[in-house]
Amino acid sequence: MPKMKSVKGAVKRFKVKKNGSVKRGTAYRSHILTKQDSDTRSKQNSPKTVAKCMEKNIKNMIN
Repeated sequence: MPKMKSVKGAVKRFKVKKNGSVKRGTAYRSHILTKQDSDTRSKQNSPKTVAKCMEKNIKNMIN
């Protein structure tokens, strides 16, 4: 059997932390941040994790 290939889009977007949870990015952080409230911008800086029900799928994509 050939090896399973990882999904490169998922590899670029997610990282598995030491405790096993999956780290993800935040939407609306690329440009034109001047229209957003400072409150919204500061909330987007905090670390985000993927929901428990999606962790297994993402780990399979990453391998």
